[in-house]
Amino acid sequence: MIKITLQVDGMQCGMCEAHVNDAIRRAFPVKKVTSSHSKGQTVILSEDDIDEQDLRDAIGKTGYEVLAVAKEPYEKKGLFSAFRK
Repeated sequence: MIKITLQVDGMQCGMCEAHVNDAIRRAFPVKKVTSSHSKGQTVILSEDDIDEQDLRDAIGKTGYEVLAVAKEPYEKKGLFSAFRK
């Protein structure tokens, strides 16, 4: 899985977060998407990589602007993962 963190400009409230989340869910087959207007970011968990320009376009259609995109591998942490070596 891959974790994609977007810096999104223009989100002011919880409804803004919902607009961004819905736009991502409609455009891409993601596992999870969460947004925070106070942090100005959206975090996406997906099985497959998503093209950066496609993300910018999907969010841009809602009236918000993607300022930065960061991608990193994501490994789900289980309950007892702290005890593994």
